[in-house]
Amino acid sequence: MEAALSAGIGTPLSRSAADVLTSVDLVALTPGTPAFVAAVEQVLTEFFASRREIVEPLGPVFVDAAEALEQFVVRGGKRTRPGFAWTGWLGAGGDPSAPEAASVLTACAALELVQACALVHDDIIDSSRTRRGFPTVHIDFTARHRTAGWSGDGEAYGSAVAILIGDLALAWADDLVNAAGLDTASFARFAPVWARMRTEVLGGQLLDINGEAGGDESVEAALRINRYKTAAYTIERPLHLGAALAGADDALVAALRTYGTDVGIAFQLRDDLLGVFGDPAVTGKPSGDDLREGKRTVLIAEALRRADPESAALIRTGLGTDLDDEAVDRLRAILIDLGAVDDVERRITELTETGLAAIAHSAATPAAKHLLHDMALAATRRTA
Repeated sequence: MEAALSAGIGTPLSRSAADVLTSVDLVALTPGTPAFVAAVEQVLTEFFASRREIVEPLGPVFVDAAEALEQFVVRGGKRTRPGFAWTGWLGAGGDPSAPEAASVLTACAALELVQACALVHDDIIDSSRTRRGFPTVHIDFTARHRTAGWSGDGEAYGSAVAILIGDLALAWADDLVNAAGLDTASFARFAPVWARMRTEVLGGQLLDINGEAGGDESVEAALRINRYKTAAYTIERPLHLGAALAGADDALVAALRTYGTDVGIAFQLRDDLLGVFGDPAVTGKPSGDDLREGKRTVLIAEALRRADPESAALIRTGLGTDLDDEAVDRLRAILIDLGAVDDVERRITELTETGLAAIAHSAATPAAKHLLHDMALAATRRTA
């Protein structure tokens, strides 16, 4: 009997992991490629299909909510987190031709449901209106409330439903891991890392909220939030999870975690820049949205550290307000002139280099080292 995660033993998939992925060449599967994305989405699609027998007896309201979650999960994303988990497994000697490979990929795919929980809740917290070019979940259900002509506050309804959909994603992440078919020993190594990751991402979100409320404008606070809110569950822990499944030793786990922390923070720093300077047609979010949302990023913290009183006042009074395009452009110019943008770019470069150095001197397989090199560059040089 497999050990259970917090959500309990999941309802089995209608087909085994091996059967779901029978048409996929797992040996040739490379993270970041369309084939890898398609394989992860195949697992997720099968999983959502297996939940319908649980969802349907609860009635059409819950069916609609589950379908909204499914659409949110399957209609976009690079499948970055499963990619790093799969690479961690390969790097620690996992054999993609072995019988357990399909179960490993299925467990890796569960990271997309953790990501869905984080994004749905993050969009509520940040009052974001769009995600990947679509209305955010809380905005979608606010509109459904209005269209139906229901009583009560439509915005409160939308937020409440989205909170529950995010919770459902996290519960179902556990269910997908439990249904993956991992052997007992692998599961026992996987579960403690999974538990730490989920705690860290929620803790990071709380640090972020508290930092904004408490007015902590330090670079150190912003970096700590990046470490736990993003890096831990985006790269560090996925790599750790994959390595744990393969039975990696402590030295290799340490090297992978160093890479994951440094490249994960660099990933978030790139995201911070894109949140201010990104092209909406590429990012799927309005230009300068992070400024309107008032995000206390390393970029903002570094600008305030360098700013004279007048510039600091302009930044503080502009953040978190309904800025028009001209006001966004003025704040962008201030960030550039203060050298904050150049500083963040420097940090991205240095963190990427230290992460890659940790992997270069590790016992990871040569193929994984090559993959991790390319994945680091893709994560830190992206435009969306």
